[in-house]
Amino acid sequence: MTPDLAVLADRLAMPLRYVADVFGFQRRVTREVRVGGVGIGGANPVRVQSMTTTDTLDTAATVAQSLRLARVGCEVVRITAPTIEDARNLGRIRDALRAAGCHVPLVADIHFSPAAALEAARHVEKVRINPGNFADSKRFAVREYSDTEYEAELGRIANRFSPLVETCKSGNVAMRIGTNHGSLSDRIMNRFGDTPLGMVESALEFAGICRSLGYHDIVFSMKASNPKVMVQAYRLLAARLDDRGWDYPFHLGVTEAGNGEDGRIKSAIGIGALLDDGIGDTIRVSLTEDPEAEVPVAFGLARRFESRPMFEGEPDLVDRRSPYAYTRHRTHAVAIGDARIGGGAAPAVILDLEGHLSTVPDALGRMTAMAATDPESSPRPDVIVVEVACDADLAALGELQAAIVATSARLGLPAIGIIARLAAGADVGAASRLADAVMVASGEIDDAVTRAALVGAARPVVIETVASYSGTDATAAERARRAHEVLSRAGVRDVIIAVRASDEGAMVRVARALRGTLAEPAPPTWLIHDRDDAPDDVLLGASVALGAPLCDGFGDAVTPGGARTLGDGARTRLAFNVLQGAGARITKTEYVACPSCGRTLFDLQETTTRIQARTSHLKGVKIAIMGCIVNGPGEMADADFGYVGGAPERVNLYVGRECVEKGVPQSEADERLVDLIRRHGRWVEPLALLPV
Repeated sequence: MTPDLAVLADRLAMPLRYVADVFGFQRRVTREVRVGGVGIGGANPVRVQSMTTTDTLDTAATVAQSLRLARVGCEVVRITAPTIEDARNLGRIRDALRAAGCHVPLVADIHFSPAAALEAARHVEKVRINPGNFADSKRFAVREYSDTEYEAELGRIANRFSPLVETCKSGNVAMRIGTNHGSLSDRIMNRFGDTPLGMVESALEFAGICRSLGYHDIVFSMKASNPKVMVQAYRLLAARLDDRGWDYPFHLGVTEAGNGEDGRIKSAIGIGALLDDGIGDTIRVSLTEDPEAEVPVAFGLARRFESRPMFEGEPDLVDRRSPYAYTRHRTHAVAIGDARIGGGAAPAVILDLEGHLSTVPDALGRMTAMAATDPESSPRPDVIVVEVACDADLAALGELQAAIVATSARLGLPAIGIIARLAAGADVGAASRLADAVMVASGEIDDAVTRAALVGAARPVVIETVASYSGTDATAAERARRAHEVLSRAGVRDVIIAVRASDEGAMVRVARALRGTLAEPAPPTWLIHDRDDAPDDVLLGASVALGAPLCDGFGDAVTPGGARTLGDGARTRLAFNVLQGAGARITKTEYVACPSCGRTLFDLQETTTRIQARTSHLKGVKIAIMGCIVNGPGEMADADFGYVGGAPERVNLYVGRECVEKGVPQSEADERLVDLIRRHGRWVEPLALLPV
């Protein structure tokens, strides 16, 4: 039985406080751990690392890839060492790198083999061990443990782990205690369940052994393929360490994030949310691509937080989130045309055209094309926003509304809702007759004439509040709360609160402030990321600004930045991809794909691309593509189907955690996977293959 987190927290006398101030910003204070010439934690910047994908026994290939990583700025390079022979070859790799003038520190990645770890510690600057499989077999038994049996297991682990600790201590070798959500031991699963708490307890058991031997060069990680689980686990670990007075640094990463835009978004949501909390000292972005592609993405994330000043929040604010378990903020439902915002509905995507409607280039053609888009084949916003200030804007709004309604009706699609953002002096009554909702700045509600016009319009009202990082999260939330209260007293019931922020930290903090300010069920909230950076930076910024609150259960509609740097389709797709990455709205096939390493038993990039080409039309189906057994079954816990390397040129196929076909020849595996999906009733033919 999975224990209740609150009960366990009580039993452990644990103050659930993971940062000093959830409305401010202060980087978590840690000790420095030296990894060769690189310091992690302390006063050091957030360090960026990656991992080779070559066969560790192929010295030349591994050295060449490590040199390429160093050339693009990678500060720490990790190499898998599944056997003693692989571990021994790390010495040859290190010597070749040093001879080439490259002094990047090396980390040995260990699973299942204490002997390989001992050998590796003689050749590298850091060893990564996984508490879930360092002293346990590849097949985890399901059984009950008495307290006596549990303690006996801890004694067995100490006996197997202590020699490595002593070796690292005597050789000044650092260690990462890296828990993976997908590979918790049967002992932990039985006692704590497949939970963030189980991940934390697993790491603390091993850290306790290190401390008992006087060894403190430890870095922790709590990796998961689900950003929500990953964020909760790191926060809980920070709280537990703070409770004990331990100050070890953290390595952040979302494991098996996948490739392309999806992999970058999922990584940015999890890593960025924690960096914004002030948590994290070294990061790796795990992409199913060449490892050199990971490094600039990681630096792009780290840079967003390196110059952030320490900021203390407002003392009177209340944080009503549960930072260690997902709870969605309860809100009323408000209809905007055919779209439902709040009330438990999946978050909506809202596209803001920006600029006075009559002057927006080809607004009618662009939005008519959007209205004609089949949502089964391409992203389509639920609502659009247009700015109305004058008669020309009203005329354009009338044309736009008529075109969208006619196009949607002709194709049998839901009509895209329209929000009219009212500029100063706009005719509220005329705009409300043409649009599905009107939008005003929170300060405009104080104007009696405007307020009377909003009441008379009998349309939903969007209250816009603008947040900046320089301490205004409290006042932004208070402005929105007060405006909502005034409108409620005046008789307006359908209200949405829109939070506009160019800084992701401001968005996160005003979201927390609003959740603490508004009584549930509250008005729905719409998160607007108002930033126009280069496309790659818009992607990272929107992922953090929108994804972090979504992972905390806050947000009923989203709008990404990039109004002037991305097209309508790209912005809409980015919004849907952020929602999918945060697990808030699933609109396409979901993939869990590991980034590859020397353990991988097939070409992971090629295989992932091939499987995506066959299955990307399966909306709502989750497929895991894993190179080996290390994290496979565990990280596939919530996947529908799995494709896992079992042996050279052999693949094991899974349904959930159950292996249903073992040793399938790789030449047949793709087709057998499709057949498996078909037999379980989840297959549909791609649109191009359907009869006309």
